[in-house]
Amino acid sequence: MIALLTGQLAYRSPEQIIVDVAGVGYRLKIPLSTFYVLPEDGEVQLQVHTHVKEDAINLFGFSSTAEKDLFILLVSVSGVGPKLAITILSHIPTEDLALALSQGDIPRLIAIPGIGKKSAERLVLELQEKATAYAVSASLTATGSAITATVDSHKDALSALVNLGYKETLAKRALTNVQLAPGAPLEDILKAALQVLLK
Repeated sequence: MIALLTGQLAYRSPEQIIVDVAGVGYRLKIPLSTFYVLPEDGEVQLQVHTHVKEDAINLFGFSSTAEKDLFILLVSVSGVGPKLAITILSHIPTEDLALALSQGDIPRLIAIPGIGKKSAERLVLELQEKATAYAVSASLTATGSAITATVDSHKDALSALVNLGYKETLAKRALTNVQLAPGAPLEDILKAALQVLLK
C-alpha cells in the first residue's frame, strides 16, 4: 500500500495530478484544497490513500495528514465513496468539516454539492464522535504550535535586547510585561518590550 509519495510534478489539474517518482508516473486524484497549494512544477510530497476495488486500484493524494484522515473517515460511511469524499473536501476546509460534523450542523453539510439531508444526517450519525475527537486534537495541535512559536519569538527578542545593550534580567522582565496574542511577530514583541523598557 502506498502511503506517501515524493517526486516531480509531471502534470496537474484540479481533479488529478501525475507525480514522477524515479521515472514512474503515479496518477493521484486530489481535492481542490490540495490543488490550490501545489506548485506549478518541481518536487512535491503528498499523503496518499490507496483505494483498492475488485477492478481497480486508485490513488488519492492530499497536501496534509489531516485531509487524508478525514477522507478515510468519510469513505467509511455507508453510501460515501471516494468521489463524493473528494467533492466534500473540495468544498469545505478540514477544520470546518470536522466542526460541522462534531456539532451536527446539518445546514452547513447540506450546502456541500452532492450532500442531501439524509446523507448529512448519516454523516453526523456515523462520524460525530470521531469528528469531535479530531477537532479537539486539531485545536490542541494549533495551540501547541502557537505556544512554540511564542516561546521561540521571546527567545529571539531576549537575544536582540541583550545585543542592544540591555541587561538580561531587565530584558526578561520587559518581555514578561508584553501583552500580545500568541504567535505575534518578533518585530511586534520587540517594539512592545522597548516601550516597557523606555518608560
